[in-house]
Amino acid sequence: MRAPRPLSTLAVAAALLAAAPALLAATPAAAAPAVAGGPAVAVGPQSRVSATTTVGTHNAYEKETYAYLAQALDARPGMIELDVWPDIITNQWRVSHANPLGNNNNCVAATSAGQLYTGTRNRNLEHCLDDIRLWLAAHPDAGPLHLKLELKTGFSARTGQGPTQLDALLAARLGNRVFRPADLRGGYASLDAAARADAWPTRAQLAGKVIVHLIPGTVEQGNPTDTLWTDVEYARHLAGLAAAGALASAQAFPAVHKAQAGDPRARYADATLRPWFVIFDGDATAYVTGGIDTAWYHSNHYLLVMTDAQHVPPAVGNTDPAAARARVAQLAAKHASVASADWAALPDVVDDLHDRG
Repeated sequence: MRAPRPLSTLAVAAALLAAAPALLAATPAAAAPAVAGGPAVAVGPQSRVSATTTVGTHNAYEKETYAYLAQALDARPGMIELDVWPDIITNQWRVSHANPLGNNNNCVAATSAGQLYTGTRNRNLEHCLDDIRLWLAAHPDAGPLHLKLELKTGFSARTGQGPTQLDALLAARLGNRVFRPADLRGGYASLDAAARADAWPTRAQLAGKVIVHLIPGTVEQGNPTDTLWTDVEYARHLAGLAAAGALASAQAFPAVHKAQAGDPRARYADATLRPWFVIFDGDATAYVTGGIDTAWYHSNHYLLVMTDAQHVPPAVGNTDPAAARARVAQLAAKHASVASADWAALPDVVDDLHDRG
């Protein structure tokens, strides 16, 4: 029997075209490409900020971590953290890990984007805010950026460094780049009602914007004479502004600090303050291994910052990007909005964006 004659190129093409509908019907739709350890779900600019998980850089202001704060922003983190001290002698806002009366940071007194990577460092909070504003102006596609401020000793209203003065500083230096509590509340009765209705904007709507949240400081929490912590003081401030019809002047969100089962806002004896808290901040290990139902945060569209992500067992250092990326995916599945860690040496992880949950 004679061997079959080879098909011509045109015949092959025709056969493939004829079979295409059947092949497509039998082939499952391709999932969005997944990064090692990451989700196979596409996350884009139209995703709400409440539906995504980003990576935070702990103490991004430290010179040992980045020579300049702008370099921390160049890595495109979802959050950076600054430690702030109200200097009660000079009435200035200092940025430092351990010095209450001086600065120790990588912020510069820049007046243009070109000056962000040069000049004398160790500047006050207002200069750090200037650096953030200038960097965002030069990178209009970036953001939203969570800016976490730890007020190490809390506010000092008696020296003119209370919530009102911090609002004024944030407004003066960041301007309309701040996504304010009033922007979330809109026409809802409270921040809580707005969050539960998922009134958070999309990432595209928040491009170039900063979401500021405040947590009590370690010194404040260890001071037995301090009975009014940052979270409660700022929540009272929001309530007072709202009652006066002036909520638009508020620039920050108070965060409920430390992981706790159930609704952590129950710790506030004044129940009228609870609806002013829609951002929560606590240790990642506690959320992952402490039996806490983190789905509660996701279902109510609250933002959840999980700190020290690198310490969740097994610990992940700053030399293993695959493990770090897998850790971020793990925390995203546990409904973190921000997985904060000491992974500045892993720029390919710092800019990760995941579907939350």
